[in-house]
Amino acid sequence: MRNKNLEPIWIMVLRIALALLFLFSGMTKAIDPINWGIKMDEYFNSFGITFLHQASFYIGFIPVIAEFLLGFMLLFRIQVRWTALGYLLFMVFFFFLTLWLAVAEHLEVNYGYNFGVVKDCGCFGQAIAMSNLETFLKNVVIIIPTIIIYLNYKKIPEMKASALGKFLLTCVGLAIVVAVQIYSLVFLPPVDYSNWRVGDQVVNTFIDMPAKKEMLFIYQNNADPNDQIRLTEEQMGSIMDEKPNFYEEYEYVDRIDSIVAPAIEAEISGFNMLDSMGRDHAPNYINPDQEKLFLLFIHNLDDAKSRAMKGKALQSLVAACQEAGIPFVAVTNDNYDEIVSFISKYQLTFPIYQNLIDPVKGPFMTRDAIRSNPGLILIEKGVVTKKWSWRRIPSTLTQ
Repeated sequence: MRNKNLEPIWIMVLRIALALLFLFSGMTKAIDPINWGIKMDEYFNSFGITFLHQASFYIGFIPVIAEFLLGFMLLFRIQVRWTALGYLLFMVFFFFLTLWLAVAEHLEVNYGYNFGVVKDCGCFGQAIAMSNLETFLKNVVIIIPTIIIYLNYKKIPEMKASALGKFLLTCVGLAIVVAVQIYSLVFLPPVDYSNWRVGDQVVNTFIDMPAKKEMLFIYQNNADPNDQIRLTEEQMGSIMDEKPNFYEEYEYVDRIDSIVAPAIEAEISGFNMLDSMGRDHAPNYINPDQEKLFLLFIHNLDDAKSRAMKGKALQSLVAACQEAGIPFVAVTNDNYDEIVSFISKYQLTFPIYQNLIDPVKGPFMTRDAIRSNPGLILIEKGVVTKKWSWRRIPSTLTQ
């Protein structure tokens, strides 16, 4: 005869799988609360709840904590009945939400409607990107075991602990998810899902590389028209060393331009570093030939931390870069008049370039590169090698 206090294996498997799924989903959002706050703002704009714009970041904490705690409590069998009910309510809400998003996106794509739906639900933060249809199908799969768990919650034995013990263990789960979010805000996300991760080759990802051309200069011997030579630009620079009377003996005839390497379009368009004349300096700074580059991302000049801009660490690092001949530049989404005012305000000695705001995605380039305002990235030969939040900007080149 089966022990009634023993959880059926198939129920246990479903319970642990659901718990781990919620823990993973909650943690992927907890490690990057800024990204989830942005996603919440997109939802509010999509549904016309724009008055919550200012609070979207703080409201975003609620579902993240709830999701992680539900997974934590189900895993340890704490308040099983209410946890199972919480799971059911959570999944029913998102089942119908993602159903609407999938249908609305289908109507937008195929019938020209414009609902302004969010294209990526953000269910797993930036760790896993999913379309609205994929997200809905995922929820169809998840809601089935959720209903099973709710209908069979009596078969799941409660954790053998006192009420105080369960409360304290729940507090541990709460502390974990809150601590991760606070750490990510104070410093940087412990796991970086951006396209500017340490080790990423960002040249091909963000920089349009122009075609490499080779020019051949054709010269003809004045004494013998059949004697023609072709010289590259490099050879032109040293021809006088080899033939001191070259220009007296030979006459220029023609030039042949050939492409030795085709132009390469960036995998992700939208990153540029424009000066006041609209010239893009990104290819000059971010390329395989640039040994080192310190690139300071300033999401918004008005919100940039004054402590960072006035800090001795930043000033010392800029001075060290200038002394060593290492470029130190910044990029922001603000316009050039604001840039000039900002440079004057903090008496900065390095240039700040403008990255144009994408009309659809908004200021995603500077915002997604690093979750700090300002935030510093070291790029060596086109590869990201280090990242610092404004609180940890180094004061020397060796830190």
